[in-house]
Amino acid sequence: MHFTFVTLFPELVKGYFESSILGRAKNEGWIKIDYLNPRDFSQNKHLKVDDYQAGGGAGLVMMPQPLDSALKEIKANKEVYTIFLTPSAKPFRQNDAKRLAKKAHLVFVCGRYEGFDERSIEAHADEVFSIGDYILTGGELGAMVMCDAISRNIPGVLGNMQSLDEESFERGLLEAPAFTKPNVFNNNSLPSEFLKGNHGKIAGLKKLMACAKTQFHRPDLYAYQYQMCQKRTNDEK
Repeated sequence: MHFTFVTLFPELVKGYFESSILGRAKNEGWIKIDYLNPRDFSQNKHLKVDDYQAGGGAGLVMMPQPLDSALKEIKANKEVYTIFLTPSAKPFRQNDAKRLAKKAHLVFVCGRYEGFDERSIEAHADEVFSIGDYILTGGELGAMVMCDAISRNIPGVLGNMQSLDEESFERGLLEAPAFTKPNVFNNNSLPSEFLKGNHGKIAGLKKLMACAKTQFHRPDLYAYQYQMCQKRTNDEK
């Protein structure tokens, strides 16, 4: 799969894909990463890419011309799916990561300053995402988060794709707590069922712990799951 980062600061992104799982995936050809800098397409003699907001307001806005020229070049001979990163958008979820992992070429457009001229989004965005209800200094971190989450769902990137099956959000719950050796650490023991080898009971215990963890940390997810269970029960009556 091919990822293109449209960013004024490609050096902020490059290092992330040089090590660990994604570094290996890139070296083995499961993913391809490249970069495009809108400044290279600026028609301003000083290569400006930002200007003051129309109508007033604090902060500068990325001008539409450099982005328009850069994205037109990407789309000229390629079929791409273009994603803009901005706080004023729908939240990125695990289901989005799984869905987008089926695309051939994703383009992440990373904002800076006070964001994009809205006309750039209207002209070029296939989807617009936010990674959370907070503000960052640029879209690069958000794009790397999305790229990481999407890449893990591409066959070949992970050594064992079955490791995805019990992760958080796969069944609408947070993942159950995980444990390893030693069996006792600082006078704190593993749950006894984990030591008995009864996989059915272990699975049942993990489900209970996942429900408890979700209820504590994410009551919104827990309430949604409860509503879905109630709906299925009523539908079956």
